Amino acid sequence: MYQFLVSFTVQPDHRDDFVRAARRTARDSLANEPGSHRFEVIADEEDPDVLYLNEVYADVDAFDAHATGPYFAAFFAEAGAYAEGPTWLMRGNLVGVEAAA
Repeated sequence: MYQFLVSFTVQPDHRDDFVRAARRTARDSLANEPGSHRFEVIADEEDPDVLYLNEVYADVDAFDAHATGPYFAAFFAEAGAYAEGPTWLMRGNLVGVEAAA
């Protein structure tokens, strides 16, 4: 499993817009991209203008397919107008998959 966590700093008056765009991307990616397993939108507990995306894919190839797909492009076309990021906070592969199975 390939996982990552990124942050975005969002203009305060566009926070709801960002959340809607990210949740729409999550819904469409999970429904239509076979290697997409999790896509969470998380609000920072101390700074309401910082939002995180926590995503899980079958492997890096599945993420690459997502990153070149229509939902990714649509999200950045919209959110790029009012959000700074992404800032990569963590990315890598799950260790011990056979132990978790």
